[in-house]
Amino acid sequence: MAYMSQEKKKELAPGIKAVLKEYGFKGSISVRHHSTLVVTISSGPIEFETDHKQVSPYWIEENYTGIWAEFLAKLKAAMSIGNHNNSDISTDYFDVGWYININIGTWDKPYIQK
Repeated sequence: MAYMSQEKKKELAPGIKAVLKEYGFKGSISVRHHSTLVVTISSGPIEFETDHKQVSPYWIEENYTGIWAEFLAKLKAAMSIGNHNNSDISTDYFDVGWYININIGTWDKPYIQK
């Protein structure tokens, strides 16, 4: 069963913050429903095609190019340190350490290019 604690978030936070800083982004880290680690990117130096979007961590390579693809892949890796995925969808068996969500802005606080 997926589980993300505040303690685990604190362990992962330095690595996540380092990736954000490396690329010049500002963002927040939170835990949703004790199962999901969430990073919301509020601003950064790179233009984005919309003011908010939820990124699918499973389709980064297919949906993003250039610096966005590089940044999101590193962010996903930093969020996934120590995670596991032993799921088997053909038998309807799901076993993950925790889920991850990456948001670029939110509906009420859009992403700002600086």
